[in-house]
Amino acid sequence: MCGPKFCSMKITQEVRERFGEQASPAERDAGLQAQAERFQREGGELYREV
Repeated sequence: MCGPKFCSMKITQEVRERFGEQASPAERDAGLQAQAERFQREGGELYREV
């Protein structure tokens, strides 16, 4: 599922950029959790009116 503000591949790439390829699995999990929380905080909608 992709949209202008949400894409699972985009989120994964942002986590990799933030924590680097050398990040441990725990650090990556923390980054993905942070992205999930951000998504929920911003309304949890895949498609929003711009």
